Amino acid sequence: MRFLYVMDPMDRVAWDKDTTFAFQRAAQRRGHRALHCLPTDLYTVDGDVHARARALTVSSDAGGVTFGEVERVRIADIDAVLIRKDPPFDDTYLYATLLLERARGRTLIVNDPRGLRDANEKLYTLHFSHHMPHTLVSASEAQLLEFVEETKAAVIKPLDGAGGSGVMLIREGDKNARAIIALLTGEGRRLAMIQTYLPAVEAGDKRVLLLEGKSLGAILRVPRGDDLRSNIHVGGSVVPCQLTAKEQAIVDDIGPRLVADGLIFVGLDMIGERLTEVNVTSPTGIQELSTHLGRDVAEDVIEWIERRTSDFRPQLRSIPAI
Repeated sequence: MRFLYVMDPMDRVAWDKDTTFAFQRAAQRRGHRALHCLPTDLYTVDGDVHARARALTVSSDAGGVTFGEVERVRIADIDAVLIRKDPPFDDTYLYATLLLERARGRTLIVNDPRGLRDANEKLYTLHFSHHMPHTLVSASEAQLLEFVEETKAAVIKPLDGAGGSGVMLIREGDKNARAIIALLTGEGRRLAMIQTYLPAVEAGDKRVLLLEGKSLGAILRVPRGDDLRSNIHVGGSVVPCQLTAKEQAIVDDIGPRLVADGLIFVGLDMIGERLTEVNVTSPTGIQELSTHLGRDVAEDVIEWIERRTSDFRPQLRSIPAI
């Protein structure tokens, strides 16, 4: 099979941590061919979407990457497309999903481009607000300050951030509160999310990886002693963990909605058995989960893709690339 990875340049990929690299390595072991392209390598001719892509071979035990020559491929001829571009979800990302819309229903796309457009990783979580900590989304300085006064301590974050970028703690009486709010809201021109500070974050932030609405397992990301954030990207360490009964109930409740929205590979963030984010653009953590489970969990995802490609009729892939 041919898999197309729509993602960032490979020189930005940490081979020993990145989930996309783990997918590529697992698929290669199973005999599949990888193609790589950037979102800006997508194009349309007469309404049909294509890509300028290069064949990609990865080293099985290190970070070596070998590229082939550029080739033009018709997306409907590809067995599976994995959209793995890191946030932010900017105009380039938006346009890529709109172009890939031309291949919806004709080839397997993970995650679904329509689902990606609808699921801002902060705001989508509000569908499940009964599982979240007390949360406000606003651009109003007065409202945000009132929230801090009410909760005594709160975490504020931008709606388009990732990897812990822009996440800040504000306590009641903090003389930096107005400056932080002004920074994150662009002085009232942008929405921000603020949530009650959960002291359980000091023990860790649980990342739960889901495949088609079911849990693949979880890791606990523990923050450094000098940082609020537990993201691996900013130095958080990872330890094994299990889901509690309450956390499993959250997964069971959320799973069907994710599947209905075409969000197949998803990362849930939980702190103190409360849901804080739903990560859909390029969830990470599978290499760390594989280490703790003693097997390559990326193979579970590739096996799922292999099964699902049979849902798409080969006669839809008969027009040559332009």
